[in-house]
Amino acid sequence: MCRSKRAMHALLLLAVLSKPLIQQSAPTQNTVSAAPSDVDTVDHLMAALYDVISGAIGQKHNWDRMRSLFAPDAPMSAVVITRSGVLREVHFSCDQYIERSGPFIEKTGFFEREISRKTESWAHITHVFSTYESRYKPEDKKPFERGINSIQLFNDGKRWWIRSIMWEGETATQKLPGKYTR
Repeated sequence: MCRSKRAMHALLLLAVLSKPLIQQSAPTQNTVSAAPSDVDTVDHLMAALYDVISGAIGQKHNWDRMRSLFAPDAPMSAVVITRSGVLREVHFSCDQYIERSGPFIEKTGFFEREISRKTESWAHITHVFSTYESRYKPEDKKPFERGINSIQLFNDGKRWWIRSIMWEGETATQKLPGKYTR
């Protein structure tokens, strides 16, 4: 196929696909309203995210608050190494995270806090590289895990939305670089 025909096909494909993709990617009305003070700034959104997943043994979490931070179709994923040593990305929705992790963190206690943040923003999008430490109790001397949350945010002109989160924990062979811990 000649160069101009390939370009024409690429443009046609882009034109056909772009409208549905744009409609699908914009956050739709969330069924759970967010507290305005949780979503008015990136700092407040990040504080609300860490606050809502943290709590003492037996403490019920406000999962509707967590849902209110996320765009309804926002994906979550964790990069993990399986017991057999295979590196995988595990995908789930906010509701699946709540369903799978909620009972465990309410049973064992779970406190995650941000220890460092690198933020890049332009116009209505922001990317946050948020280094975290996880403990069962806030007074635990050492965290049982450290890692990085890679979070994409979108501001629709009224509020901030979490559009996606991917995280990976530190391992014995893959330590967090100093630039992400200060």
